[in-house]
Amino acid sequence: MNTKNNHEQSIVGPWVREKHAYLQRYINTARKTRQKYLPPLGRGGATYIDLFCGSGQASIRGSSELVDGSAVVAWKASVEGGAPFSQIFINDSNSDLLAACTEKLQKLGAPVTGYCLPAHEAVIEIVKEIKQRYPHGLHFAFVDPFNLALNFEIIQQLASCNRMDMLVHLSAMDLQRNLESNLKADESTFDILAPGWREAVDTLAPPIEIRRRIVEFWRSKIESLGVWPSQQHKLITGEKNQPLYWLLLAAKHELAHDFWEVASNPEGQGSLFG
Repeated sequence: MNTKNNHEQSIVGPWVREKHAYLQRYINTARKTRQKYLPPLGRGGATYIDLFCGSGQASIRGSSELVDGSAVVAWKASVEGGAPFSQIFINDSNSDLLAACTEKLQKLGAPVTGYCLPAHEAVIEIVKEIKQRYPHGLHFAFVDPFNLALNFEIIQQLASCNRMDMLVHLSAMDLQRNLESNLKADESTFDILAPGWREAVDTLAPPIEIRRRIVEFWRSKIESLGVWPSQQHKLITGEKNQPLYWLLLAAKHELAHDFWEVASNPEGQGSLFG
């Protein structure tokens, strides 16, 4: 779905517009709560974390159209809503892409700290810094990997912060397309996503049931951290209406789920604040 080259440019499908619209709406919906952590109302701070940031700009596959990357979308949304994040933490394992994204954010006036590490290593450093600098802050992470290989250690680390809301991308296409190979492999993507799944999932069940049980087990592991995955999730589909991935919110606090319910339902956007 997402590919990257060596020219400081991400290449994405047209469905990225919908994904970023949900991200933007969530940040807009949460702005009044975020303001309470920012001067002059509060001193705790409000951070944004993007562990797969890319170059900060992407081209739509098969066209000349350029769109902002997720970290840039998030920063712009926070500024336009009058509650800019205190700190933007970004990461990409490609140093060229990281440098390009950092430069774009700096030109927009964003207070940005960048890491060039595998995401499960970067999150350790980011969480350490958050706990030192913003122990009483409000934190929002956009967890948007390129496939199903979302290391569960990322969720564990983020969940260790008191006020951490996570908007998570779970690949439906990868779950379906690579089911058989993952079931046969001694060490599979499922072991990274949901360690312990083999003891919880009947691999002789029909494929649709296996997929359902793997997702349920993954959700239960998140819940065991004291972080509740939303029941409300959005399925992003491709140009031929094929399922690509789900977006869901994971958070400790009910208010975050209220925000997601509004953000994921554009028709109801005014329902929380009148």
